[in-house]
Amino acid sequence: MSLGQWVACAATGLLIAGSLTAYAGYRDALAIETEQMDTDAWGDRPAQVEGVHNILLLGGDNESQGRRPDVLVVVNVNVDRGAVTMVNLPRDLIVDIPPCEPVDGSSGWPGGPQQINHAASYGGLDCLGNTVERTTDIRLDHMVMVDFAGFENIVDTLGGVELCIPQPISDPKAHLELEAGVQTLRGREALGLARSRDSTRFKDDMGRIESQQRLIGAILREVTSGGTLSSPTTLYDFLGSVTDSMVTDDGFTVDKMAELAIAMREVDLSRVTMVMVPVVNSRTHEHKVEPKEPEAGELFAAVAAGEVLPEEEGDDGAEGDGPTDPEEPAVEPADVSVRVVNGTGVTGLAGQVGTLLGERGFDVTGVGDPVGSVPSATTVYHGPGQRAHAEELASVLANARLEEAADLGGELELVMVPQDWDGFADSGSGSHSAADGDAGALAGLDTASAAEDGAVC
Repeated sequence: MSLGQWVACAATGLLIAGSLTAYAGYRDALAIETEQMDTDAWGDRPAQVEGVHNILLLGGDNESQGRRPDVLVVVNVNVDRGAVTMVNLPRDLIVDIPPCEPVDGSSGWPGGPQQINHAASYGGLDCLGNTVERTTDIRLDHMVMVDFAGFENIVDTLGGVELCIPQPISDPKAHLELEAGVQTLRGREALGLARSRDSTRFKDDMGRIESQQRLIGAILREVTSGGTLSSPTTLYDFLGSVTDSMVTDDGFTVDKMAELAIAMREVDLSRVTMVMVPVVNSRTHEHKVEPKEPEAGELFAAVAAGEVLPEEEGDDGAEGDGPTDPEEPAVEPADVSVRVVNGTGVTGLAGQVGTLLGERGFDVTGVGDPVGSVPSATTVYHGPGQRAHAEELASVLANARLEEAADLGGELELVMVPQDWDGFADSGSGSHSAADGDAGALAGLDTASAAEDGAVC
């Protein structure tokens, strides 16, 4: 099981309220399960920012009954700026869970570091909400949980969602068989894609999150273009598909959903942005991760303050630092083939970097560990006549030196070492750069927009 329900959660957070507003006659008939939140017991809470609403969206299957949700997303709705930022928190994120009292047969928790989604099994959604708020310092207004059935029903109620499948997919674990090309996915297929790890380039969570983001965008595009918010019959079917599979906090009333929907019904999908919190391998828990600092803290602070995380560069953003000779065709990322070598000792880093380079358009031919000695600094090795290609690759990295290697042909080799590896340059890859001038610390983060599918068929 993976982040599959994130798609359902994101769609729910933005769309349920709109449906309720437009079809208010059915509000009294909706049976939404609620769970009590004792926020007064959470202690000192972050300040409330005017015009900003933060909703914690959770995803869990029927077996877990929400006690250890696999999906955790903080949805930041900035009413004044007409923008939405979705911050995904990996379920394996190690954080400090505060002391929690047992509820409904749960075990309770004395306090201490543990996997973030365990908080729900210790003290219910109240404990999890308190944990997320303390971890992010983002004031949570409400919580919503959606299960697998809810996600499938949302997609099926919409008549499916259109998505580009660049390569054929066969993943028995996710019960997924898809041909290449643009096609309409039904609920079961969309859920399989959202859960599938083996169908991603490096078979890891980074690739799976990319699939999640693309599915969120596909659902939102279908809702805004397919008449879901204008047809009473479609609205009622949509509401029924969601409310039977939802649990909310006891304060998230239909009226509050409607109020939020009225404020955000004209939101432009280009202003709906998705990002995963930066992480590193945990130093204390094997095969787990922890927030990468200071990047994670800067992201949380920006979201808490209501800063917008835009997808496209603004008019004041330049794509380069100098003029380009029109007589010499520029090297594009798609022209650059590179193998990523992890000499840092950080497990999984090569796969993560390879995925991000692939998202930026580079042809990643493979990833792996070094054979023999490694350089003293992060280096892009290139063959004779390939310096321009190496420069194109180095331009998206925070720091990397270039070195010619006679035994290399047309393929580059990026070797990362612990002495100076510092990730990607703040300028990102153009379409992934912040632009509004108020994004500050968010400028270097890799993001996805709900406005368009990031894949090419």
